[in-house]
Amino acid sequence: MPSGFSPALSVVVPCYNEQEVLPIFHQRLCGVMDGIGMPWEVVYVNDGSRDQTLAGMYALAEQGGRVSIVNLSRNFGKEIALTAGLDHARGTRGVIVIDADLQDPPEVIADLVAAWTDDVDTVYARRNTREGESVPKRLTAWMFYRVMKRLGNKVVIPPDTGDFRLMSRRLVDSLLLLRERHRFMKGLFAWVGFPSRAVLYDRAPRSAGKSSFNYWSLWNFALEGITSFSVLPLQLSTYLGLGISILAVCYGLWIVGCTLLFGNRVAGYHSLMAVILFLGGIQLMTVGLIGEYVGRIFNETKKRPLYLVEAYRPAQEKDHLAVP
Repeated sequence: MPSGFSPALSVVVPCYNEQEVLPIFHQRLCGVMDGIGMPWEVVYVNDGSRDQTLAGMYALAEQGGRVSIVNLSRNFGKEIALTAGLDHARGTRGVIVIDADLQDPPEVIADLVAAWTDDVDTVYARRNTREGESVPKRLTAWMFYRVMKRLGNKVVIPPDTGDFRLMSRRLVDSLLLLRERHRFMKGLFAWVGFPSRAVLYDRAPRSAGKSSFNYWSLWNFALEGITSFSVLPLQLSTYLGLGISILAVCYGLWIVGCTLLFGNRVAGYHSLMAVILFLGGIQLMTVGLIGEYVGRIFNETKKRPLYLVEAYRPAQEKDHLAVP
């Protein structure tokens, strides 16, 4: 990138199969960013899209839209794609993170910038309503944020808040020091700290295309967040094992007492099988829980890079001077 090009703001947009909505998103984004009045760039990250998303990005770049393109070598997942975008963001004052599906309206960026002051490093967009989402999805999202609030281990994750936010340059530089592979970005945003402020907005329905997140993906995402920022599940398994052991001892003493005092015969086959299966299920669940943490340790010890870049096209200085 030419040394004379130094945008004040960078907008990072991770994309996966967004060919239908990308032109509309870019048009609305340009209108908002031009109105802010600071030099800017947009960093589109193609996370192994299977449609024409990458071709659409290059078409936008040819139009002179201040577009940087990061094309990853394969699909690494949204959290890694977001990290790749932050690595390549050149904004000297701040970086904005937003999705391309238009559920987070680009027009809210103006509100984030208006709320941004020298003593605030993060202005995050907090959802006031969630239009276009089913009742089960809204309910599970509500439960997830409340559970994370209790399990956060001194890391307070704002409820009803996604990745949509404006961050100062010093916060982004601090965030990029964290290179763990299992990345729960909402937790990492909160972990680095720094003063923050919330801006309420109404989340819109998805403009086009189909979300790549199903309920199984959301479950794995929630599991990633819980195990990345809390060891409370391990502690609960310890307490559960201790409680069951105490109950087993008490039950054993009760059987011995009844047999000595009343001559009651030992309980039969069905009750014995029920107890064995119950304890076996608890043991397997606990072993699986421990395996989740051990698996994360195993992945971290390999020290592989978070992602590989197939191609990088930086925004040019002439792009900033052009009007899309």
